[in-house]
Amino acid sequence: MNTTRTVEIGVGLFVAAGLAALFVLAMKVSNLSAFNTTGGYEIVARFENIGGLKVRAPVTAGGVRVGRVAAIGYDSERYEAVVRLAIDPAFDRLPRDTSASIFTAGLLGEQYVGLEPGGDERFLKADDEIRITQSALVLEQVVGQFLFSKAAEGPSEK
Repeated sequence: MNTTRTVEIGVGLFVAAGLAALFVLAMKVSNLSAFNTTGGYEIVARFENIGGLKVRAPVTAGGVRVGRVAAIGYDSERYEAVVRLAIDPAFDRLPRDTSASIFTAGLLGEQYVGLEPGGDERFLKADDEIRITQSALVLEQVVGQFLFSKAAEGPSEK
């Protein structure tokens, strides 16, 4: 009888540890564990197509995370996606001619914003806009263009 109780407690602890591990994994995948907005400043970038970019996606410069995507909106006058980037206060020296691109990383295809610093001597401040942007590469469009170009060539003669 005492052995059964010990086994039940051991199984219960094992299940609890498994649930805790799943919770930690879920937080890592959803980027909630690294979500902290202490100070810093926000800048704006406009893209024709953001693909699957999500709020809280990383913003990197040179492979180093310098911030996160704070908000995503749509400008119905210019027909562009408006992305607000929250930049950490330690990275307050981004040149004004910095460019922003949307890249895909990882096996799951998660997207992030990559910043490429320019050479301007003036720096971006809060609410400034990044003027040079490159939209996300949408796989369906690439495949469609390839198939369309092959169809335009016509049948190959052998």
